[in-house]
Amino acid sequence: MFIDQAKVRVRGGKGGDGAISMYREKFIEFGGPDGGRGGRGGSIIFKATSNLSTLFPFRYNRLILAENGQNGGSKNKYGASGADTIVEVPIGTVVYDEQTDQFLCDLSNEGDEYVVAKGGKGGRGNASFKSSKNRVPRIAENGDLGEERSLVLELKLLADIGLIGLPNAGKSTLLSLITAANPKIAPYPFTTITPNLGVVNLANYATFVVADLPGLIEGATEGKGLGFQFLRHVERCRVLVHLVAMDGESDPYEAYQTIRKEIINYGYNIEARPEIIVASKMDEPGADELLKKFEQQLNIDVDIYPISALTDEGLKELLDEMYRTLQETPPFPLYAPSGEDLATYRVYDAATIEEVPFNIIRLDAHTYEIVGDEVVNTYRRYNLSTDEGMLRLLQYLRKIGVDDKLDELGLEDGDTVLLDDFEFEYFK
Repeated sequence: MFIDQAKVRVRGGKGGDGAISMYREKFIEFGGPDGGRGGRGGSIIFKATSNLSTLFPFRYNRLILAENGQNGGSKNKYGASGADTIVEVPIGTVVYDEQTDQFLCDLSNEGDEYVVAKGGKGGRGNASFKSSKNRVPRIAENGDLGEERSLVLELKLLADIGLIGLPNAGKSTLLSLITAANPKIAPYPFTTITPNLGVVNLANYATFVVADLPGLIEGATEGKGLGFQFLRHVERCRVLVHLVAMDGESDPYEAYQTIRKEIINYGYNIEARPEIIVASKMDEPGADELLKKFEQQLNIDVDIYPISALTDEGLKELLDEMYRTLQETPPFPLYAPSGEDLATYRVYDAATIEEVPFNIIRLDAHTYEIVGDEVVNTYRRYNLSTDEGMLRLLQYLRKIGVDDKLDELGLEDGDTVLLDDFEFEYFK
């Protein structure tokens, strides 16, 4: 089954927790702290491969997890890092962040890799906190959580030339004649319901890839027919071959303008790409007269290539023109049609740095919550299994001004304050 779009949730592995341990050995009176650091959580990496041609495996595998890092041990033993999870995707897969619509990567070559979810860092053990002032620290850090995000995957076929046109314009027939592809061909609209690829082999050993795309209709960019679903595959094509049927079933000029309108409405500057106009079904009665009328209505200085699948008329000339046009056409940038730099950088200065890394919101009359990415992430690093770890957290909250802010809000003794999954009562 051909699936060219999928949604998936990915979560990197959690970093291992640091250990709290004291070195003990016979005849050694003062061993000191020896708790090791936790291992790094595994990351999730997408890798392009030619072994897949569809996103079908992601239809049922909606959650991908990486391995957690191991906790640190005594004698300064580091925890083992979690194994990275390598996820194979078809060549031509484009990945977006679902929540922000941010473009993440275009895996268009064999072996391309991209880290879609980073693993969390391991926490430090108590050996890392030893100092001249604190010779026997009983504190350690928890490992960071792995990155978690929802992704949208789109498969955009890697074709040099795209065959476009109304249903039954002869696209599938042409593909079957010039390549070894064997698409379904029938005398009714929407015979082709999935894109088909074929490789053209010329006498001079030159090759190029042609895609037969499902027929567009008027309103395709608004969701009608099959066109909108598969227009994304046109984005990679360097050259468009526009087939216009001369069988009298529809007006050739109106048919041509219908497709051009949908291509323009779709965007991505696709209409600016080289276009080869092909008059198909020239073996039909009255085809010559329709072609002459079409040329007059078109009224542009461009060659139109008449072909017939029945007699092979014009196929050699068309193939030569397709190859020549490809040689003159460089690849089009997929995500920067107007030349913008895809990379975005966040610039920090004195005006953009937040003075207060937290906020306090009121949930009900006697319940408040401390929120903010920085304060929550810092809290998660503290190991609260010891009094010293708890004291360190409270010192941090006092340092960033949480106590003062709670006083300003007028909390009463016994009110509940939440911080992530930590809960405590407020007393002045």
